[in-house]
Amino acid sequence: MTAARESIVLPVVFLSVVALGGVHIAGTTALLAPTPFDLLLGLLLVRVLMTSRALVAESLTSSARTALANINGVVALATLWFAASQTLAAVTPDSGVPRLAMSVFLLILLLNTAAASPDRERALRSLALTLGSAFVLKFVVLQTMSSPGESAPKRALLALLDGVTAGVLIQEPLRPITAYFAFFGVALFLVGVSLLPHRAASRDHALTRRVMDASLE
Repeated sequence: MTAARESIVLPVVFLSVVALGGVHIAGTTALLAPTPFDLLLGLLLVRVLMTSRALVAESLTSSARTALANINGVVALATLWFAASQTLAAVTPDSGVPRLAMSVFLLILLLNTAAASPDRERALRSLALTLGSAFVLKFVVLQTMSSPGESAPKRALLALLDGVTAGVLIQEPLRPITAYFAFFGVALFLVGVSLLPHRAASRDHALTRRVMDASLE
């Protein structure tokens, strides 16, 4: 990895993710920081990236590097952590039962993924699918249910739920621009993750994966 990517590109990308993911426009406009729980989830996500070799931390910090290079590496890792935390916070519902359910789901998912130690391709595919699904749930499904008025999509969703269930899912309506900020933040985070120093799976590891997949079919 080039010095420019490590010291400039990655920090700028991840800091941009932090800014985009924190935008919250409802009744008022605010720039929200990740909560301590979001920081914990972000740390687990960084751990997943390391176990899957989507992030080779030794390429950013090691005794073989100069002090300045190690500082650059620490900055890149720190901004990755905050960006991961902010991205997960951006796709988590704002309140109530949906927020609790999504928080528990993400915690269990990250712990399970870290224990499973998938390869880089599987980890990145799973990450993109998880973030995309959470985005749709928060900004499409829940916001449709929470929006004022009686639109056809809202009536269709409410028809699938009884009145009590629908009531606990209602969120504070967000301005549509918030979804755009979150979308670009998630997309930029995935781009940044793909730029991290990584290590491809070994031939033996890939062969083992193929044998395991074939045995499950």
